[in-house]
Amino acid sequence: MIEGMTREPHVSERTCIVTRQSGAPEAMIRFVRGPDGALAPDIKARLPGRGVWVTARADVVAQAAQKRLFARALKTQIDAPQLAEDVDRLLEADCLQMLSLANKAGAVAAGFGKVADALAQGSVRALIEARDGGEDGKRKLAQAARRAGSTTPVIGLFSSLQLDLALGRTNVIHAALAGSGPTTAFIGRCRRLAAYRGVCIDGAAATGDENEAKPNGCAD
Repeated sequence: MIEGMTREPHVSERTCIVTRQSGAPEAMIRFVRGPDGALAPDIKARLPGRGVWVTARADVVAQAAQKRLFARALKTQIDAPQLAEDVDRLLEADCLQMLSLANKAGAVAAGFGKVADALAQGSVRALIEARDGGEDGKRKLAQAARRAGSTTPVIGLFSSLQLDLALGRTNVIHAALAGSGPTTAFIGRCRRLAAYRGVCIDGAAATGDENEAKPNGCAD
Protein backbone atom coordinates (compact mmCIF):
# COMPACT_ATOMS: atom_id res chain seq x y z
CA MET A 1 0.00 0.00 0.00
CA ILE A 2 1.27 3.50 -0.85
CA GLU A 3 2.27 5.44 2.26
CA GLY A 4 -0.33 7.95 3.31
CA MET A 5 -3.21 6.09 1.66
CA THR A 6 -5.85 4.13 3.56
CA ARG A 7 -7.55 1.00 2.37
CA GLU A 8 -11.31 1.01 2.08
CA PRO A 9 -12.79 -1.29 4.74
CA HIS A 10 -14.06 -4.57 3.34
CA VAL A 11 -17.76 -4.96 4.02
CA SER A 12 -18.91 -8.56 3.77
CA GLU A 13 -22.56 -9.49 3.67
CA ARG A 14 -24.41 -12.72 4.23
CA THR A 15 -27.82 -13.84 2.99
CA CYS A 16 -30.48 -15.10 5.38
CA ILE A 17 -31.86 -18.49 4.31
CA VAL A 18 -35.33 -17.45 5.52
CA THR A 19 -35.84 -13.86 4.36
CA ARG A 20 -33.31 -14.05 1.48
CA GLN A 21 -32.19 -10.56 2.49
CA SER A 22 -28.50 -9.68 2.74
CA GLY A 23 -26.93 -8.02 5.73
CA ALA A 24 -23.82 -7.66 7.84
CA PRO A 25 -22.68 -10.81 9.67
CA GLU A 26 -23.15 -9.00 12.99
CA ALA A 27 -26.90 -8.85 12.30
CA MET A 28 -27.12 -12.58 11.65
CA ILE A 29 -26.33 -15.89 13.30
CA ARG A 30 -24.27 -18.58 11.61
CA PHE A 31 -25.19 -22.24 11.92
CA VAL A 32 -22.90 -25.13 11.03
CA ARG A 33 -23.30 -28.88 10.75
CA GLY A 34 -21.02 -30.61 13.22
CA PRO A 35 -19.03 -33.80 12.58
CA ASP A 36 -21.86 -35.79 14.17
CA GLY A 37 -24.41 -34.24 11.82
CA ALA A 38 -25.97 -32.07 14.55
CA LEU A 39 -26.75 -28.44 13.87
CA ALA A 40 -24.68 -26.03 15.99
CA PRO A 41 -25.36 -22.30 16.45
CA ASP A 42 -22.06 -20.49 15.86
CA ILE A 43 -22.78 -17.16 17.54
CA LYS A 44 -19.17 -15.99 17.22
CA ALA A 45 -18.85 -17.21 13.60
CA ARG A 46 -15.65 -19.10 14.30
CA LEU A 47 -16.51 -22.79 13.95
CA PRO A 48 -15.08 -24.70 11.00
CA GLY A 49 -17.28 -26.28 8.40
CA ARG A 50 -19.96 -25.24 6.00
CA GLY A 51 -22.33 -22.69 7.46
CA VAL A 52 -25.61 -20.97 6.72
CA TRP A 53 -26.85 -17.64 8.02
CA VAL A 54 -30.13 -16.54 9.59
CA THR A 55 -31.29 -13.09 10.65
CA ALA A 56 -30.59 -12.75 14.38
CA ARG A 57 -34.19 -12.81 15.60
CA ALA A 58 -35.82 -15.62 17.51
CA ASP A 59 -38.89 -15.72 15.28
CA VAL A 60 -36.78 -16.02 12.13
CA VAL A 61 -34.62 -18.79 13.62
CA ALA A 62 -37.77 -20.65 14.68
CA GLN A 63 -39.18 -20.28 11.18
CA ALA A 64 -36.01 -21.71 9.65
CA ALA A 65 -36.28 -24.76 11.90
CA GLN A 66 -40.01 -25.24 11.34
CA LYS A 67 -39.68 -25.06 7.56
CA ARG A 68 -36.63 -27.38 7.62
CA LEU A 69 -34.58 -24.80 5.75
CA PHE A 70 -31.38 -25.92 7.49
CA ALA A 71 -31.79 -29.42 6.11
CA ARG A 72 -32.33 -28.03 2.63
CA ALA A 73 -29.36 -25.65 2.77
CA LEU A 74 -26.94 -28.13 4.35
CA LYS A 75 -28.18 -31.12 2.37
CA THR A 76 -28.74 -33.30 5.42
CA GLN A 77 -31.59 -34.31 7.71
CA ILE A 78 -31.67 -31.95 10.69
CA ASP A 79 -34.30 -31.83 13.42
CA ALA A 80 -33.93 -28.85 15.78
CA PRO A 81 -37.32 -27.90 17.29
CA GLN A 82 -35.76 -26.02 20.26
CA LEU A 83 -33.21 -24.17 18.19
CA ALA A 84 -34.51 -20.64 18.86
CA GLU A 85 -34.39 -21.25 22.62
CA ASP A 86 -30.90 -22.76 22.37
CA VAL A 87 -29.62 -19.66 20.57
CA ASP A 88 -31.20 -17.41 23.19
CA ARG A 89 -29.36 -19.26 25.95
CA LEU A 90 -26.06 -18.99 24.08
CA LEU A 91 -26.46 -15.25 23.46
CA GLU A 92 -27.44 -14.71 27.09
CA ALA A 93 -24.44 -16.69 28.34
CA ASP A 94 -22.18 -14.68 26.04
CA CYS A 95 -23.45 -11.45 27.60
CA LEU A 96 -22.94 -12.69 31.14
CA GLN A 97 -19.45 -13.96 30.37
CA MET A 98 -18.49 -10.51 29.11
CA LEU A 99 -20.04 -8.94 32.22
CA SER A 100 -17.83 -11.22 34.32
CA LEU A 101 -14.77 -10.08 32.35
CA ALA A 102 -15.74 -6.43 32.86
CA ASN A 103 -16.04 -7.11 36.58
CA LYS A 104 -12.59 -8.72 36.71
CA ALA A 105 -11.25 -5.62 34.94
CA GLY A 106 -12.64 -3.47 37.78
CA ALA A 107 -15.26 -1.81 35.59
CA VAL A 108 -18.35 -2.84 37.59
CA ALA A 109 -19.81 -1.22 40.71
CA ALA A 110 -22.66 -3.12 42.38
CA GLY A 111 -25.13 -1.99 45.02
CA PHE A 112 -27.51 0.97 45.18
CA GLY A 113 -25.10 3.31 46.99
CA LYS A 114 -22.11 2.59 44.75
CA VAL A 115 -24.20 2.99 41.61
CA ALA A 116 -25.60 6.31 42.84
CA ASP A 117 -22.06 7.53 43.60
CA ALA A 118 -20.84 6.46 40.15
CA LEU A 119 -23.72 8.35 38.53
CA ALA A 120 -22.87 11.49 40.50
CA GLN A 121 -19.24 11.22 39.36
CA GLY A 122 -20.30 10.90 35.71
CA SER A 123 -18.32 7.71 35.17
CA VAL A 124 -21.15 5.37 34.13
CA ARG A 125 -21.30 3.84 30.65
CA ALA A 126 -24.31 1.63 31.37
CA LEU A 127 -26.66 0.77 34.20
CA ILE A 128 -27.85 -2.76 34.96
CA GLU A 129 -31.13 -3.40 36.75
CA ALA A 130 -32.16 -6.95 37.68
CA ARG A 131 -35.46 -7.65 35.96
CA ASP A 132 -36.85 -9.04 39.24
CA GLY A 133 -35.70 -6.06 41.30
CA GLY A 134 -38.03 -3.65 43.07
CA GLU A 135 -39.48 -0.76 41.14
CA ASP A 136 -38.73 1.77 43.90
CA GLY A 137 -34.97 1.32 43.64
CA LYS A 138 -35.10 1.52 39.85
CA ARG A 139 -37.12 4.72 40.04
CA LYS A 140 -34.70 6.35 42.49
CA LEU A 141 -31.66 5.51 40.36
CA ALA A 142 -33.45 6.78 37.27
CA GLN A 143 -33.96 10.07 39.12
CA ALA A 144 -30.27 10.09 40.12
CA ALA A 145 -29.30 9.53 36.49
CA ARG A 146 -31.46 12.43 35.35
CA ARG A 147 -29.96 14.72 37.99
CA ALA A 148 -26.50 13.75 36.77
CA GLY A 149 -27.51 14.37 33.17
CA SER A 150 -26.75 10.75 32.32
CA THR A 151 -28.17 9.23 29.14
CA THR A 152 -26.52 5.85 29.55
CA PRO A 153 -28.49 2.75 28.56
CA VAL A 154 -30.30 0.78 31.23
CA ILE A 155 -29.94 -2.97 30.76
CA GLY A 156 -32.74 -5.07 32.23
CA LEU A 157 -32.30 -8.42 30.50
CA PHE A 158 -31.05 -10.52 33.43
CA SER A 159 -32.32 -11.81 36.76
CA SER A 160 -30.68 -11.07 40.09
CA LEU A 161 -29.45 -14.67 40.29
CA GLN A 162 -27.77 -14.40 36.89
CA LEU A 163 -26.07 -11.17 37.97
CA ASP A 164 -24.98 -12.83 41.24
CA LEU A 165 -23.29 -15.65 39.33
CA ALA A 166 -21.64 -13.35 36.79
CA LEU A 167 -20.29 -10.95 39.42
CA GLY A 168 -19.52 -13.44 42.18
CA ARG A 169 -21.70 -11.57 44.67
CA THR A 170 -25.08 -12.03 46.32
CA ASN A 171 -28.37 -10.21 45.81
CA VAL A 172 -27.19 -7.98 42.96
CA ILE A 173 -30.08 -5.74 41.88
CA HIS A 174 -28.27 -2.60 40.67
CA ALA A 175 -24.90 -2.31 38.95
CA ALA A 176 -23.02 0.25 36.89
CA LEU A 177 -20.30 -0.19 34.31
CA ALA A 178 -17.48 2.21 33.51
CA GLY A 179 -14.54 2.18 31.14
CA SER A 180 -14.28 0.72 27.66
CA GLY A 181 -13.05 -2.63 26.34
CA PRO A 182 -15.15 -5.31 28.10
CA THR A 183 -17.83 -2.74 28.94
CA THR A 184 -18.27 -1.76 25.30
CA ALA A 185 -18.33 -5.42 24.31
CA PHE A 186 -20.92 -6.20 26.99
CA ILE A 187 -23.24 -3.41 25.84
CA GLY A 188 -22.94 -4.60 22.23
CA ARG A 189 -23.78 -8.16 23.21
CA CYS A 190 -26.78 -6.98 25.22
CA ARG A 191 -28.08 -5.05 22.23
CA ARG A 192 -27.74 -8.18 20.14
CA LEU A 193 -29.63 -10.26 22.71
CA ALA A 194 -32.38 -7.65 22.98
CA ALA A 195 -32.76 -7.51 19.21
CA TYR A 196 -32.93 -11.31 19.07
CA ARG A 197 -35.73 -11.29 21.64
CA GLY A 198 -37.53 -8.40 19.97
CA VAL A 199 -37.41 -6.24 23.11
CA CYS A 200 -35.72 -3.04 24.23
CA ILE A 201 -32.38 -3.31 25.97
CA ASP A 202 -34.07 -2.49 29.28
CA GLY A 203 -36.26 -5.56 28.79
CA ALA A 204 -39.44 -3.66 27.89
CA ALA A 205 -41.49 -4.84 24.95
CA ALA A 206 -40.80 -3.02 21.70
CA THR A 207 -43.74 -1.39 19.96
CA GLY A 208 -44.48 -0.69 16.32
CA ASP A 209 -43.50 -2.72 13.29
CA GLU A 210 -39.94 -3.29 12.16
CA ASN A 211 -40.13 -0.38 9.69
CA GLU A 212 -40.99 2.14 12.40
CA ALA A 213 -38.56 3.86 14.71
CA LYS A 214 -38.04 1.79 17.83
CA PRO A 215 -38.70 3.25 21.29
CA ASN A 216 -35.89 5.01 23.07
CA GLY A 217 -33.53 2.47 24.55
CA CYS A 218 -34.42 -0.30 22.12
CA ALA A 219 -31.70 -2.24 20.36
CA ASP A 220 -31.14 -1.44 16.73
